[in-house]
Amino acid sequence: MKFLLVFDFDHTIIDENSDTWIVRCAPERKLPNGLRNSYQPGHWTEYMSRVFVYLGDNGVKEDEMKRTMTTIPFTAGMIDLLGFIGENKELFDCIIVSDSNTVFIDWILKAADFHKVFDEVFTNPAAFSSTGYLAVQHFHAHHCAKCPKNLCKRQVLKEFLDKQLERGVSYTQIVYIGDGGNDLCPVIFLKKNDIAMPRQGYTLEKKISQLAQSLSPVQCSVLVWSSAIDIMSYLKLLIKE
Repeated sequence: MKFLLVFDFDHTIIDENSDTWIVRCAPERKLPNGLRNSYQPGHWTEYMSRVFVYLGDNGVKEDEMKRTMTTIPFTAGMIDLLGFIGENKELFDCIIVSDSNTVFIDWILKAADFHKVFDEVFTNPAAFSSTGYLAVQHFHAHHCAKCPKNLCKRQVLKEFLDKQLERGVSYTQIVYIGDGGNDLCPVIFLKKNDIAMPRQGYTLEKKISQLAQSLSPVQCSVLVWSSAIDIMSYLKLLIKE
């Protein structure tokens, strides 16, 4: 009996968007209008690449970025939840699927000593160049019309489950914890026995309820959370059953 916990990162594990938080490193903590207005829907990774070039051009170094990123607050109750999962790793496999990047997530999880809670992190690969600039790449290529072109979370989840099955691992239930519009695609993929946990008041909750109103509800159960303590309460019930 094993459960799979799938977490988004921004506004789910941390209470902010890691990509917009890094702007605190910019001169006067803001981006020039031309750069800020250059974002095109579905092309966030390209936009962030330009932001990282701007930071590099302004002499922002890796250690300053790291210091800034490790001040991001965790979502209410999240430290307790991750501690609880860490204590019960024999029951839970735990992955992150995020549109952030490997450098930011690594810094934040390691600073708080939570990196061992997660079995795998699926996010956009990033690294510092020899000249000290942070560069980010697309996670993968896919053909899903619903998702940003660098990441379809449903495809990531499906490939992970297939790989686990090959290893002889199947899950009693998948618990998907997220907040954003790009979390809807994997939630639609979940089966009747699984559960989606959208964050209260965020895009994912709204999109799930719109589907229900248009009479094409998701197959899985839905449980809304506002604090990660709500998630922990559910997991405690789950392992008692």
